[in-house]
Amino acid sequence: MLESDPLPLVVAAYLVMAVVMAMLWAVQQRTRNAAIGDVGWCVGLIVIVLWYAMQASISIERRLLTVMLVTLYAGRLGLYILFNRVTAPEDARYRRLREEWGDREPSRMFAYFQLQALAVAAFSLPFLVVISNPRPPTAVVELVGLLIWGVAVAGEARADRQLAQFRADPRNQGRVCREGLWNYSRHPNYFFEWLHWCSYVVMTLGAPGWVFTWIGPIVMGIALLKVTGVPRVEEQAILSRGEEYKAYQATTNAFFPWFPRARPDTSPHS
Repeated sequence: MLESDPLPLVVAAYLVMAVVMAMLWAVQQRTRNAAIGDVGWCVGLIVIVLWYAMQASISIERRLLTVMLVTLYAGRLGLYILFNRVTAPEDARYRRLREEWGDREPSRMFAYFQLQALAVAAFSLPFLVVISNPRPPTAVVELVGLLIWGVAVAGEARADRQLAQFRADPRNQGRVCREGLWNYSRHPNYFFEWLHWCSYVVMTLGAPGWVFTWIGPIVMGIALLKVTGVPRVEEQAILSRGEEYKAYQATTNAFFPWFPRARPDTSPHS
């Protein structure tokens, strides 16, 4: 597929998602829960990649592999958000955005949803490269990439499950989760999400259009570390958990998992 110009496919994907996200924006205006846009992102990515697979004139094995990758990744994430975010009160980060935007909230939220549509088109490109890869799916480099993919998707699912179980216990209200993977990273779900996008860079190494796979780890890394991920979550965490979260920041890596450090001694020396 990448032997021809992929731009028309990607533009068509964006235009479709722009309409879908406009509809979801209208829904959240009534429900006041913007997490529906995140579910739309996941479902949209699956549908777009399925459409790519239907257009591909390549082996059925490669098409099935690509469909499996996107369905297991985005389907799992979408279901998690649906049952843990959409069916619950709106995430505090979205509520803060609404407060910050004030009277301009409807138009700015619309722009945010349209950015989600653009993101679906951009993040569909690594899957387009996977579909177009002329190597057999059993090539060694692809198997290495699949191993990274499996670790990443399983790690993100485990981190999400551990956090959900922690929050479900009323005794943990207002406390910081340090259970399981959260003992080694303040945002293990974000780390494994980013690692997942790295897997496509590895499994398509040397394939036509390989440069497009870098969109995943680069753009997702910037978003998670500098824009909508870590900064927003940590601002809200300090507001809601105060000194306990600051202590967590002092001992635990923000992103890459590692053993926690000893808490700095702030007591005066004699």
